[in-house]
Amino acid sequence: MELRLLRTFATVARTGNVSAAASELATSQPAVTKQLQLLERRVGATLFVRGRQGARLTTAGEALLPDALDLLARADAFERRAVSVAAGADGTLAVGFGLSGIQVAPQAVALFRRRHPGVEVSLEDMSSAVQCERLLAGTLQVGFVRLPAPEGISVRRLRQDRLALAVPAKSTAKPPSTAAEFGAWLDERPIVSLRSARGPGLVTQINRLYDELRCRPQVLQEADDLQTVLALVAAGVGAAVVPVSAAAISPQAVDLIPIPGKAASWWIGVAWVERSVLLERFVAAAVAAARP
Repeated sequence: MELRLLRTFATVARTGNVSAAASELATSQPAVTKQLQLLERRVGATLFVRGRQGARLTTAGEALLPDALDLLARADAFERRAVSVAAGADGTLAVGFGLSGIQVAPQAVALFRRRHPGVEVSLEDMSSAVQCERLLAGTLQVGFVRLPAPEGISVRRLRQDRLALAVPAKSTAKPPSTAAEFGAWLDERPIVSLRSARGPGLVTQINRLYDELRCRPQVLQEADDLQTVLALVAAGVGAAVVPVSAAAISPQAVDLIPIPGKAASWWIGVAWVERSVLLERFVAAAVAAARP
């Protein structure tokens, strides 16, 4: 069913006159008559009774007109929304973030929503590795990941994060400042750790730092999320190696002490595969949110 035929049908029904409909549709009377005849053959019924007084709907025409108007309204609504989506003012955006983006991702989403309230944004917590897998699979549109990202994923650097030692605020056992002494102080010390499956990128970064500092702390207890790790530190169970960005969710009873070493720092970036106006606007919000 062609929308052009339905639009002619609806215009003639509203004006009650083929000549007036032709003028409104910017076409000729014979063209309007031909389109009506084509539509009547398609539906298998006469839609108008034509005479000197104009064109009057038949019973079949009156029955089919509401459906034609509904289809035309939906087509017009689709066209308006398509223009809005293409302009980046409407649509949906699936955003992922992990431990590395725990601070900047919510700030970026909040800023983007203020700028573009017509866009629906979903935010899901997942590791950088899972984000990259889903970006490449097309089930995630943008993510906040630990860099570098795999081939095929575009990224924009946002800010650096680094590892810190979380200790109870009232603890007197504070580590030294030099890397060599820090490693000796941390070696075989009981600590609380995040489970590897929950944050594989972070755990890999921490193990790389241990290799650089030539130490291997004793894992006293593991937890499934960073909030629990920090809560255990606050309770005095042990120290923990966490990102400095964890300060955003850290209780007041915990102090974060930056750890020296090259392996203690890394870049966080916003990542995507398919570029669009909507994506570009979100990246702009992420860059703005990441500024100091």
